[in-house]
Order: sequence, then C-alpha cells, then structure tokens
Amino acid sequence: MKRSVCVLLVGVLSCTVGATSAQAHFLFIQVGPHAEAGRNVEVFFSERATAGDPRFVAKVAHTELWLQDEPGKFVPLTVNRGTDRLRAYLPSDRSVSVVGSCEYGVLKREKAFLLRYYPKAVSGKPDEVAKLSRNTAIPLEIMPTIGKDSITMTVLREGKPLANTLLTTIDSNLTNEELTTDAAGRATWRLRESGQFAVYVKHVVPQAGAKNGENYDEIREFATLAFDWPLDNSRVDPDAVAIFEKAIAARAAWADFKGFTAQAAVYLDGRRSEGHVAVKPDGEVSFDGEPKFDDEAAREWVRDQLHSLVIHRVPSSGIRSKPLLNFADTDEEHPLGRLLNFHGGRFASTYRIREDEIIVVNRSLGRENMSLQMLESERNAGGKVLPRAYEVQYRDAQNGAITRVETFRSRWQRIGKLDLPESIGQTISSAGGVSARSLKLKSIKLAE
Repeated sequence: MKRSVCVLLVGVLSCTVGATSAQAHFLFIQVGPHAEAGRNVEVFFSERATAGDPRFVAKVAHTELWLQDEPGKFVPLTVNRGTDRLRAYLPSDRSVSVVGSCEYGVLKREKAFLLRYYPKAVSGKPDEVAKLSRNTAIPLEIMPTIGKDSITMTVLREGKPLANTLLTTIDSNLTNEELTTDAAGRATWRLRESGQFAVYVKHVVPQAGAKNGENYDEIREFATLAFDWPLDNSRVDPDAVAIFEKAIAARAAWADFKGFTAQAAVYLDGRRSEGHVAVKPDGEVSFDGEPKFDDEAAREWVRDQLHSLVIHRVPSSGIRSKPLLNFADTDEEHPLGRLLNFHGGRFASTYRIREDEIIVVNRSLGRENMSLQMLESERNAGGKVLPRAYEVQYRDAQNGAITRVETFRSRWQRIGKLDLPESIGQTISSAGGVSARSLKLKSIKLAE
C-alpha cells in the first residue's frame, strides 16, 4: 500500500497537515561511486540517504561502521566527521555491505525510551551481495536478496526472522510504501525505476533500564537499508552518453597529425639540458638529432610528457566504440560538474562534465587512486578546448591518504592547423619534497 508518511520521531521532525512526503529523520548509510577521493561510504541523519542535517551530526558522530566485502569478514572502518555527515573510506572495485550501530540516547515522549539505530547499505553485483552474511554484533538487520525487478528483504532480530513486521520504503521523492513481512520475516519490494532507495523498520524491546543517569521504560530500535537501483550500477543512460560525447568532441584534436621535430630545453630538479626531439604520429619519441640529450632522466621525462600529449590529442588513439555511461549520482548542481560512471576498460573510472568540458577524471589504479582536476583551460581558433593547468592527486587505495600531487601547466602555439606545445611545466609534491620540471619547445617543424 502506497501512502505518504508523517512521523514524529526524536523531537526533530515536523509534520504538516496534508503533507505529501515523509518527514522522519533516520540514520542512513550511502555507498558512493568512485569519485575525487576514491570511494566513500557516508552516514546521514536525515529524511533519506542523500543529505544530512548539520544540527545533529554531533549526536551521531560516535557511530561505528563495519565493512563486509568477503562473506563473514567484518572490518571496522575509520569514521570521520564532516559538516553534515560522517564518512569512511571504501575499496573502489568490490561488492560491499556496510552496517553500522549508533546508540542515540534516552528520549522522553509519551514514555521514556532508549533510541538505537542500525543503518546499512549494499552495493555491487547482486550475486556477490547475496553471499554476504549478517553481522552478529547487530541485533536488528535487514538482509536483502536482489531479483531482476525487485528486492526481497528479510528482517532479523538476533538472527531470527520477525514475522508480521512493518517495513516502510522511501523513494527519491520521499513517497512511501508499507510492506509487511510474512512468517519467514520476508517482504518483497517491486522497483520500477532507477534511483536511490531506502527502507526502515522499527522494533520495540519492552526492557527498562538506565543510561547515563537517565531512566527509560523501553528500547526502540530502527534498522535501515539503503541502495542504488539497479544495484550493480550497470545501466546505460543515453543522456549521460550524449554529455560525454559532446565533451570529447569539444577537445582540441590533432587531425592528420604526421609528427614533428623540435629543439627542446629541459629543466629537471636543478639540472638543465637541451637536445633534439622527434615525435611520431603514434607518440613514439626519439632523440637522434643534434644536439643530443646527455641526461637520461631528462630524456625519460620528455618521452613521457610528449607521448601522453599525443595520445590525448590524436583522435584515433581515443575511444573507438560507443561509450557506455550512466549518471553516478543525482547531484546536478555540483561545482565541478555532473558525475558520470564509465563502464568497461581496465580502470574503475568516473568523469565530471561541466558544460562541454571534462573537468575531472577519476580512476582506480590498483594500489592507488588517481583524480585529475582541470584548473584552467582555453579555446583555440576553432573554439576547441585546450588545457592550461590541471592537478592530479594520487591516494592510497587502502586508506585514502594523499601520497603525491602533480600540477601541470601548458602553453600552446598554433602551427598550421594544429595547436602544438610551446611549454609544459610539472610540479610534484610528495613526502620526499617538491620536484619542479619544465620543457620548452622551439623551432618546431611538422612532418610532411
């Protein structure tokens, strides 16, 4: 049965007569996509698992979280407090279940009660999520089983199913549906569209006691389950594909690039060197002309920079097949642009697109995560985008700590119909110090 719910809970909720949406605050967990700081799980005290209420972060800051990405293996997460939410770091490439525990405290309404929350979220491949077990340290938990167009939820209290128990669903519009569990503690929710969803269940324990000098007559427990649908995030959104293709088309490209030669001057951590470089259409770089580079480290750095430049400017080295993407979240107002999830390839990749520019590229590289953010760009004579400055952050894939930051600066010169590099600068900051490098190209000649 669908209805709009208006619940007075813990004294922080308001209820308007004739309201059309839920107003109850609960503790929700949301597993996010791979983004700028890797992959995070966030805890919200709110009406749904999308944005928190800053007034109550302090009350739930002691929430404990456990990650399960292998059946029966529960790993405590380090929880960090933000402005309106709590955050913890997750691996980027695994199916996960994250469950939490928070004792809110004693509240006095029609009777005094001790309030406890048990939030949970799942994400990943349905068959892998189905193998993940309940956490025996959590007394009230919702166990999901994923179908093609539905999710079946089993409510467990101390490992035993709760029959005839009311579950209340929450969709992205805060519209609710009430479901009642059967004798096996199960209820099935039919999902007809994609989006962010959650469900909660209440259980009352008729047990009196005292907490921090305050007496209570009963314990009220709330368990929540939040997830994105479809669970494995494998859908393809034509609008996301169109946004990405528009941004790719807006980049300045080297059409009919045959290569070039130039005289290069290099500064590498206090050492200066000059030499002849030749760049082929496939990005191969050689140093056969005169004068020759004597500095091997300079040659390797120049080779890396020019090879990378070619593969990002030559159209044939880009994406050849139709890209498969979807919107990774529902935030349309993010200052860095809309987050898109890319399917396929060797990396767990997401992009942020703002207007017709790729502003952010996020990738999982195994032991580390990379996030590239465009800081400044320009338009060439044809109105196409050229990067002027961008930053690349590298983080430890296990704990999210920044290991190094690289900043690049590029200046361009128009030769014929191509925008070729006039200079490239790179600054690397890490625990080992700061490294400064630059490359300047003169006497550029395009190959016939």
